[in-house]
Amino acid sequence: MNRPAFTLGVEEEYLLVDRESRDLVAEPPADLMPTLSEAIGMQVSPEFLKSQVEIGTSVCATPAEVRKELKRLRGAVADVVSGYGYGFIAASTHPFARWTEQHHTQKARYDQIARDLAAAVRRMVICGMHIHCGIEDDDLRIDLMNQVTYFLPHMLALSASSPYWQGEDTGMASYRLTVFDALPRTGIPDSFDSWQEYQRVVSRLTDVGAIEDASKIWWDIRPSVRWPTLEARVADVCTRMEDAVALSALYQCLLSMLFTLREKNQRWRVYPRVLTEENRWRAQRYGATRDLADFGKGTMVPMGDLADELVGLLKEEASQLGCIEELLHVPQIARRGTSSQAQRQAYEEARAAGADHDEALRMVVDYLIDATMYEVKS
Repeated sequence: MNRPAFTLGVEEEYLLVDRESRDLVAEPPADLMPTLSEAIGMQVSPEFLKSQVEIGTSVCATPAEVRKELKRLRGAVADVVSGYGYGFIAASTHPFARWTEQHHTQKARYDQIARDLAAAVRRMVICGMHIHCGIEDDDLRIDLMNQVTYFLPHMLALSASSPYWQGEDTGMASYRLTVFDALPRTGIPDSFDSWQEYQRVVSRLTDVGAIEDASKIWWDIRPSVRWPTLEARVADVCTRMEDAVALSALYQCLLSMLFTLREKNQRWRVYPRVLTEENRWRAQRYGATRDLADFGKGTMVPMGDLADELVGLLKEEASQLGCIEELLHVPQIARRGTSSQAQRQAYEEARAAGADHDEALRMVVDYLIDATMYEVKS
């Protein structure tokens, strides 16, 4: 079997915020999306809520190319929305916005989703990051999906950016998934023996009329409906651009490593879904501040140690793929802390300086606006 291309594509969802109130822009002007499209083309699109936009990189060979794309796209979005008095934040929840005040985009697909999923989808004031990796062979895509699922909680823990919800600290590092899991067909998928078995499951759902097509399957990882890629959807959107680049490198290296094992007639153990879900919960709750279960060792391991182990495991693949620098950033995330930790620190510093609760949350938004653009401006 030929080695896959392992190309990368990253989609990021952003929240539009009013620079004066720091609240979400519930009703942006009608010409905002056309203006964004004129500046960015097909790489920007509306999302379910009017207060959201989504960007997508072009096909990238390396994480370094992902960096260039994200820098260009974040910069272009900032340039356009600033003309309306807005900013935007790369965070998976807004610190204090109310979901009841948001409005969904008027589009046939979104109208149907709103009808089908009722209040469960109206609460979706959340953003994620999706990382695509090119794997041309259908059966190989399923085989690697089964194996790489083990590492999805690690990616979630390193990306956590949603500690606040409607003005309250949730105690979670990634509250986003708590909201998202209210939808059907989410979470960790079952393992599949082959592409045909996966297709049979999709056909069962479409044949009975439960869904129109596989795009209504929103698992944490799935074969892309549009491209020959394996799409990891578990991660929060990273506030810091370099964190997003590092996670794209981590995902690319993991899949490359699993293919290398396959060439040696070896494979990563596929654990029962309940065990992976336990680590997923721990990543939601604690992000990178605590530990995940190492089911091979039979013990809990701090996230910082796991990040170091991942670098050791993947260094050879990273060297071949040309992304050592980006992979080495992964332990830095664990040591420095994720966006969730930084948001809480911004809040505590504001309170210590005399701000009340509401003012401190507005200052968290200010932090997020600046951090979203930190590497873009440098």
